[in-house]
Amino acid sequence: MSEPILKIDVDGYVATLKMNRPAKRNAMCEDLLIALDSFFSKPPKDLRVVILTGIAGHFCSGLDLSEHVHRSAEDNLFHSRHWHSVMEKIQFGGLIVVSAMFGAVIGGGLELATSTHVRIAEPSTIFQLPEGRRGIFVGGGATARVGRLIGPDRMTEMMLTGRKYGADEGVALGLAHYSVKEGEALELARSLAGKIARNAPMSNYLMVQAIARINDMSQSDGLFVESLATALAQTTPDAEEGLSAFLEKRAPKFR
Repeated sequence: MSEPILKIDVDGYVATLKMNRPAKRNAMCEDLLIALDSFFSKPPKDLRVVILTGIAGHFCSGLDLSEHVHRSAEDNLFHSRHWHSVMEKIQFGGLIVVSAMFGAVIGGGLELATSTHVRIAEPSTIFQLPEGRRGIFVGGGATARVGRLIGPDRMTEMMLTGRKYGADEGVALGLAHYSVKEGEALELARSLAGKIARNAPMSNYLMVQAIARINDMSQSDGLFVESLATALAQTTPDAEEGLSAFLEKRAPKFR
């Protein structure tokens, strides 16, 4: 029996997903995209945090171009929109997602990584958008995510030249939040996932739902939404527990 294309291990509030296409450097084929879609569409009950990573020295080397060659324009349009819907589920589906990255984080792999909320990079990590060097264009959300993180000017140069960035450069640019030693990404991801899972669920939810959307709004609209979010968060039982724990000098016990 062949191994699953997406390995899933659930431990309490935290799930670890490993993209499993070692011969293709975990390139994103249709079956892998569907597996991610299926998981994030209906995750296990009570799950709070997901760690997303790859195997065999690579995170994800992008779109499997062997599936790309024969699509019509219409098929490419709908394929791109499917990518967009899956990336939206990862970013806004309600779970916190931590990426443990190494090796190739290229093209669609970078689009996937930038839809996650916390990103950890090992020294072997390579960030790249090579589509321009292959006569194609990004289609999985890079213009809306990578472009916001590093700026449209730098993203344009990155695509025009096929420029590669390493882990430390990725942190400086905002493509990653942590740069760690070789073999330490998954360890840190598990530590951070445990910490995040112990946060108040509504606070976690509002952080990932509100901040990115407020960034798309005018200042006036964004501040109003911020007020709505704080009004909701600060009237939950967890807010009462957090304040009591602070005053009593103990660790809070959220729902």
